[in-house]
Amino acid sequence: MDSDYGVELKGSVCRIKNCAVELFSMEDDLLIDDDEDSWDLVERDLRLKATFLYIDLSRVISSCESDERKKTLTGLANKFFYFMDELDNAVKDRSVTLMQACYGDTAHALREVVAALVPSH
Repeated sequence: MDSDYGVELKGSVCRIKNCAVELFSMEDDLLIDDDEDSWDLVERDLRLKATFLYIDLSRVISSCESDERKKTLTGLANKFFYFMDELDNAVKDRSVTLMQACYGDTAHALREVVAALVPSH
């Protein structure tokens, strides 16, 4: 059972990293014109990525053996999801300028999360 959990955990870390790469490559997609379909597509894509990241980060954090590591990852994840919510709100408001600013904060916070994952996995 432990080896299955280890494989699941490695899968979560891999999905987090893949989702991060996809989010980092979305910057050009944020140059949205006034096409309603483009806004809707970006909004759905961000929500889907946020859902996967939430589930996988929760698994990784709950598996931490060190309380200090758990606290660090929880803080970084909370910061990331705060910015992700801000980005989602900017997309809902259809504000390109705000969305681009929020994207920068979100991407930076996600880089911190991914960097914190590297030492143990």
